[in-house]
Order: sequence, then structure tokens, then C-alpha cells
Amino acid sequence: MDQRGDLHASNPLRNGQESLTIAGMSSDDLPETFHVTTDEQLRAVSNLTRHRIMAMLRFEPATITQIAQRMGLAKGSSSYHVRLLERAGLVKVVATRKVRGVTERYYAMAARSIELPDPGPGQPDILLRNAVADLEAAPADGERHVRMAHLRLTEEQFAELGARLHALVDEYRALSDSSLPDVSLVFALFRPDSSPQSEDPGPQSEDPGPRGEDPGPRSEESGAQVEEPGAQVEEPGAQVEEGGE
Repeated sequence: MDQRGDLHASNPLRNGQESLTIAGMSSDDLPETFHVTTDEQLRAVSNLTRHRIMAMLRFEPATITQIAQRMGLAKGSSSYHVRLLERAGLVKVVATRKVRGVTERYYAMAARSIELPDPGPGQPDILLRNAVADLEAAPADGERHVRMAHLRLTEEQFAELGARLHALVDEYRALSDSSLPDVSLVFALFRPDSSPQSEDPGPQSEDPGPRGEDPGPRSEESGAQVEEPGAQVEEPGAQVEEGGE
């Protein structure tokens, strides 16, 4: 499927270049899901910087230079990460334009969501690891909602809760718009390991002091884990990382 869009010049910018509008980029043209199946693809999505590049490209295409500027990367570093994502098939060129004899390529996601294989025993969960990194990097004074609960549920209740969580994410995903502020959401619903655990060797030191007032509710209750940081949507089970419509 060819998803290259046409570029139309509008008002000139101060640097002499022209502002651009990319046409033909309807999300209806995108495949619903990209399935990560190879080691190369898994390595590509495992990197936190590339994870954040994909999050940015979910809502609007960008050039390597624009990605570097928005993420605070050197242009060479931006190019390296984008090339790896392109080679893995996770992003693609959707439009090109010549500016002063140089061809600029606009990159966008190759699908609306990315599905990763479940991690093997003892392997890190890539989605949750990246989500925690994003949460910890979020502004300390920003609104956030983090909640953990420990529940006891029947198989039917477990399945029903999972379906309701997915439906809620889909409902708000449909409301997502590139003109609105970024929000990230991740939830994990699972049954913990019930096998005997090795004894804790001893108490571990805790954070020596607060890093700032927590602006949002944070609680740990008796039930299934539901963690909501605050623009990507990442879903467990069949692990899915999604963007807005």
C-alpha cells in the first residue's frame, strides 16, 4: 500500500523555507496493527528513545530534523534511530520534498498500533518498562493518576474486567486528536506468580526524601493492577502499543 502524501506549500517561514501541509495521510489508510515478530523489530521497539520517536510520529509525520529538534537529539542520533525503525518496518516515508536541493523525507508510523510478543520467563516487559520511564520523566507538578489494586476474581470476572478496560481505552482513543495535549495510559491486568518466592535477603533502603509533592492520587488496594500514567496507549496480554485516531 503506497501511503506517500502530496506536499503543498503555504506561507513562507522566516528562514526562507515554506510551511508544509501533508495531504493524503488519512488514518483510514493505515493497517490496524503491526505485529512484531523478528529480533530486529523487537530490538527496535525496546529502545526508549525509539519508543518516544514512535509516540511522536503517531499523530503527525515529521522529518529527521524536526524529530531531533522536538526531542532534543543531535541530528545524527535522530537519523540513526529513525533508520533503525524504518528498516524494521515500524515507520515509513509518507512524503518527500526538495528544499534547496536536499530531499526531506517525512516519516510516520506504519500502523495504528504495535503488538509485541509476550515476554518469556525472566524477561523484561518492554511496554511497562518504557511506560514507567515515561512516567518518571513526566513533570512532577503535572496531573497524574497512579493506582495499584490486589483483587481476587473468578475467571469470568477477570475476563470481564479485561474487556471493560480495553473498551474504555478504545472509547478515549477515538476521542484523541493531534491538536490536544499528550496523555499516556498503560494498564496491566494479570494473575501474579503464586509459586513460593525466595526469602527477601533484607530490607532495602528507601528513597531518602520526597522529590516533590505528588499532584495526583496514588493508592495501593486489594486487586488487579491498573496503572494509569498520563500519548501512547499500551495494552497488556497481547501487548499493544497504540496511538490516537
